[in-house]
Amino acid sequence: MAEAAPKPEQDLDEGRMAFTEHIRELRERLRYAVMALAAGFAVSLKFSEEIFVFLARPLLATWETMQPKNEALGESSFYFGGLIDPFWTYFSLAFWAGIFISSPVIFYQVWKFIAPGLYKKERRWGIVFAVASALLFAGGALFCYTMVLPAVCEFLLNYATDSLSVGDTEVGLRPLLGMREYLDFAKKLLIGFGLIFELPLVIMVMALAGLVTHRSLWKFNRWATLLAFLVAAALTPPDIYSQLFMAGPLIVLYNLSIILAFFITKAKERKARKIGEPDDGDE
Repeated sequence: MAEAAPKPEQDLDEGRMAFTEHIRELRERLRYAVMALAAGFAVSLKFSEEIFVFLARPLLATWETMQPKNEALGESSFYFGGLIDPFWTYFSLAFWAGIFISSPVIFYQVWKFIAPGLYKKERRWGIVFAVASALLFAGGALFCYTMVLPAVCEFLLNYATDSLSVGDTEVGLRPLLGMREYLDFAKKLLIGFGLIFELPLVIMVMALAGLVTHRSLWKFNRWATLLAFLVAAALTPPDIYSQLFMAGPLIVLYNLSIILAFFITKAKERKARKIGEPDDGDE
C-alpha cells in the first residue's frame, strides 16, 4: 500500500519550532546578517572614493557635455562646506553600498528565519519571489542611473547662466556642488526607483492571494495616477523634473500590473469553475 501523503497541517508542523528555539534562531540570523553588513561596509569603505566617482559619473558626463555651450558651468568639481563633510559622505556612502553588497546574505537570513512557518510549496515560491525582488530593485536602480540621473542633471544644470537679468540688473548664476548634497540627491533617486520597480511583484502577490483583481485595480487607476505623483514627490528631490521621471514609470508599471493581475485572476476563476463542476459519476 502506498504511503499516504502528509497533510498540509503536518507539513507545516514539521517545520515549526518552540518559542525559545525561535528566539535563538532569530538571534543567529541577526548575527549573520550583521556580520555580512559589517563585511560589506568594510569593503565599501576601502573603495568609497571610487564608488563616489562612479555615482557622480552621470552628473560629470552631463556637465562636460554642456560646458562648451554654457560657460557659466565652469569646471566640473565638487566642494565641501565643512572639514568633516568628506568623511561623513564616504562613511554614509560605504554604509548604503554595504547594504547593497550584503543584501543577498541579508535576504537569505530573513528567508531562513520565516521559512519554518511556511508550507513546502510556499517555501519554494518564496525563494523565487526573493530573487525576483532583488532583480527588480537592481533593475530600477540601473534604470535610474543610466536614464534618469543624466536627464535630471541636464535639466537642473540648465539653470546656470551668466546673464540672469531684471531691468538694468544682471547677475550670474553658477552651480557650486557639494559632495554631501549630491550623494543625498542621487541616493533618493536610486532607492526610490528601486522601490517603485517592486510594484508588479507586490501586485502579483496580492492577486495570487486574492486581495485584488484586475477589475478592482482598473477602477482604482484614476486614484493610482494621483498617488503616483504623491509618491514621486515624497521619494525624489523637490524638483518637478525628477518627480515626473518617477511618476511616469510608476503609472506604466501599475498598468502593466493590471495586465498581470488579469491573467492571474482569470486562471483562478477557471480553476474555481473546474472545481465546482460535477463529475460524471455524480450525475
